[in-house]
Amino acid sequence: MATAEFNLRDFQSGRGVGQGGTAVLRRTVRLIAISLMLLIGLTATSAFSAGDAEKGEQIYVQRCTLCHGEDGDGMGPAAERLNPPPRDFTMAQYKIRTTAFEEIVPVDGDLVRMIHDGMPGTAMPGWSDVLTEQDINDLVAFLKTLAGLEEEEPGQIIDFGAQVPISPESVEAGRKLFHEDDRCSECHGQSGKGDAVKKLKDDSGYRTWPRNLTKPWTFRGSNDPRDIFTRITTGIAGTQMPSFDDPASEGRLSIEQRWNIANYVNSLAKTEKVVRPENIVIRATRVAGPVPVTPEDPQWQEAPSSTFLLVPQLITPDRFFTPSNDTITVRALYNQDEIGFHVEWDDRTRSIPGDGAAKKISEPGLSEDAVAIQLPVTLPVGAEKPYFLHGDSRHPVNLWFWRSGSTTADPSVSLVTARGSAGETTARDADAVGLQGSGSYHEGTWQVVLRRSMTTADPAEDLQFVEGAFIPVAFSAWDGSNGERDSAHTLTTWYWLLLKPQPGNTPWLFAGFAFVLILLIEIWWARTATRRARS
Repeated sequence: MATAEFNLRDFQSGRGVGQGGTAVLRRTVRLIAISLMLLIGLTATSAFSAGDAEKGEQIYVQRCTLCHGEDGDGMGPAAERLNPPPRDFTMAQYKIRTTAFEEIVPVDGDLVRMIHDGMPGTAMPGWSDVLTEQDINDLVAFLKTLAGLEEEEPGQIIDFGAQVPISPESVEAGRKLFHEDDRCSECHGQSGKGDAVKKLKDDSGYRTWPRNLTKPWTFRGSNDPRDIFTRITTGIAGTQMPSFDDPASEGRLSIEQRWNIANYVNSLAKTEKVVRPENIVIRATRVAGPVPVTPEDPQWQEAPSSTFLLVPQLITPDRFFTPSNDTITVRALYNQDEIGFHVEWDDRTRSIPGDGAAKKISEPGLSEDAVAIQLPVTLPVGAEKPYFLHGDSRHPVNLWFWRSGSTTADPSVSLVTARGSAGETTARDADAVGLQGSGSYHEGTWQVVLRRSMTTADPAEDLQFVEGAFIPVAFSAWDGSNGERDSAHTLTTWYWLLLKPQPGNTPWLFAGFAFVLILLIEIWWARTATRRARS
């Protein structure tokens, strides 16, 4: 606008057509033409962005029916093997929405976001690398027809008010509100890990688990305070997560209170437990004294941690599709005599067969919680490793088990040598090789320590630990309240264990020797050069 006004003044200044007015006129015409083109382009873009439900149906049939079903009722062929189950679009219950309480019609942007980004922690992927923007808009238009919302106007957007900045004062205020009258902790636990005290089901009767708020990468939206504020305000449709902006509820919170809770939830994130793809080596630290026996010993925190993804066992019968545990964090310490692993994973339930309270919140067939460490019997040559599921006939593995026990049996440690998932498995005496363990459960987290002597009397059956070598290591976990037992469990692939030697004087000796050697060579060279110059 300022440019057009400036050119017009130049044109009117008396320079005339013959004094540069032609150039000014041309620039003005060009500006008008460009403006018209932009206007046409914006109009075309607006028309292009409007969703076409018929085209969206074609995309839905090709991309979405496997999980969500032909009718959009969440009963696709894969549904029974997914946890959480696919969303039922016919009920218009969308997890991510910014419309106010009891407003059933979402804004298109909410649906676009779910399709574009996917839903972390579920089988719903992001489609931005497969579908175009227009494809997504078409799909949104069709999804609304499944619930009969195609003619409805979106509901009113929630009132965000003035966002409360994150501060120690806001976080503390949110913490008090979170725990007050068990407002949030009843489901999400004292530490926010979702350790359940009662069995929860959604409106369709499926088992649901409270979100582990310390793992923000599993949030369906994100752990940005604005997204958390939105969930607190709207609730999550079809689940036990209520709206705290319900005018009819005695538990209604003010906008400021909701922002404070959002800031507190944001502060719960355990970033040290984030899976980092580049972190594939467990670096065992050498200690001068004994390896700690109990999981709570603070010395374990001195060792660097590595966190790995747990995935369901889908290779051999019975294949497992609905895990509840998703990561495991490992540390290792050793001395000249023994090595110890500290294994930690979040588990919403303490599974104790025979315990009435544990049975009430578990799936049918309650069994023990458990963890296993897998190691090769012999160090591999080069990059060759045993098959990662219980090794193979040529490359056997040691399996160190810890089980949580029951009302009639104490926690136990056991040792197995395996030669393939369908091959020979030999139970052995754990005490004979010095394998010991202990575990503790607190507020949704298991911590387990497994220790063994560095070497054993039978190298043909047991791994002999050595410093400086890269040793393959893998892990498995069982959640007994989730129906996990035997081959139904989660596991990792192979990673590496490295026993780092304690820093000593050896490097300095080598450096000193190299310095002296170089000095002697220089003296010899100088003397030789002097003799040649004299001759």
